[in-house]
Amino acid sequence: MAAEKDSHRIRPLIERGAIDRRVIELAGAIDRDHLGTDGLVVIGVLKGAVFFMADLMRHVTVPCEVDFMAISSYGASTDSSGVVRILKDLDINIEGRHVLVVEDIVDSGLTLSYLI
Repeated sequence: MAAEKDSHRIRPLIERGAIDRRVIELAGAIDRDHLGTDGLVVIGVLKGAVFFMADLMRHVTVPCEVDFMAISSYGASTDSSGVVRILKDLDINIEGRHVLVVEDIVDSGLTLSYLI
């Protein structure tokens, strides 16, 4: 019975160390791209991007200001309604600033397209 139980265990597709290394690489690229600028506004799309964004920001060394948006195109369904709703807008002005949007899953692209 124990062998049968083990055969149904969920195993990682990508090991934690590989993810950590890639996050550090991305942070390095962000630092290089924004070297010499007045900093960066990092916008997390709630709620799914929070943990990745926190991991990423631990390694970014350029000055950053953080804000969040909550956006939905699903309502209570698992299928996109085609209508994007802003549930929480930005609290800071991003006009003329360097902005990095951190999103968790891009499926139809509707929400991200609306943001940009």
